[in-house]
Amino acid sequence: MKSADTARTAQSEAARAAQATEATEAAEVAARAAALVRDAVLGDLARRVVAECGVDVGLVGVPEALPGSRAGSEGMVLRHWAGTRADLLHDVPVPAGLGLGGRALAERAPTWVPDYRAAKDISHHYDAAVAAEDLYAMLTVPLLDGTTVHGVVYASVRAVVPYGDVRIAAVDRLARAAARALAESAAWCREKPAPPAVSPAAPKPAPPAAVRPLTPSTPLTPREHEVLRWAATGRTNPEIAARLGLTRNTVTGYLKSAMHKLGVRNRTELALAARESGLVN
Repeated sequence: MKSADTARTAQSEAARAAQATEATEAAEVAARAAALVRDAVLGDLARRVVAECGVDVGLVGVPEALPGSRAGSEGMVLRHWAGTRADLLHDVPVPAGLGLGGRALAERAPTWVPDYRAAKDISHHYDAAVAAEDLYAMLTVPLLDGTTVHGVVYASVRAVVPYGDVRIAAVDRLARAAARALAESAAWCREKPAPPAVSPAAPKPAPPAAVRPLTPSTPLTPREHEVLRWAATGRTNPEIAARLGLTRNTVTGYLKSAMHKLGVRNRTELALAARESGLVN
């Protein structure tokens, strides 16, 4: 009997070990596949920004833990590029908040300047590399899936030019498509957890409290987001118009559209809703 019990125990342990090995191998395969998908999507994004959006250089920063950074701090590395003439912008680490791309990563919002070198509201840690590529106008757009950032795409021009709505919308459209593809890849890679066992005698959990949606039902456009960001800091419409190179009526139109999407009635409610929903810091 003992011999039979020992044999059954050994077989059971061997089966569990085999299952664990299979699960580990499956997770490794899924992770490698997700990495391949990510590289393909982001590499294609850099090329399409140049080919379809009328810019000279496309770059994509990939979120990574940077050497020497504090635990929990955000950063990315420029891993994909198209249209560059040199390699000074290749594999460059960018902590959140530094440069135009680091600002987009930190603020979770598109940002742009007509002349990077003359811009006064960003850090200039990468001026040498930008100058080597002869870049001036620059737009950066985060690849967002809810609050998760899958990367930041740069669209740069070798001239001082304002970024019009058409070009901004074109880059934003590509960024959204890439973010959706990466989110689907990440979801496929994750294992679906088994539902926890519940004792028949256990009390039923209370229904979750109603919370304000994190994002508007219809996403804000990059221009609406930028106008909203300045309005939330207390800037008047004329000040925002001067800041962004728009007319006052255009600023008013963007704010009214943002109010409609967020379901608010006035500027105060708009600022509160934007902060509560994480649209602005």
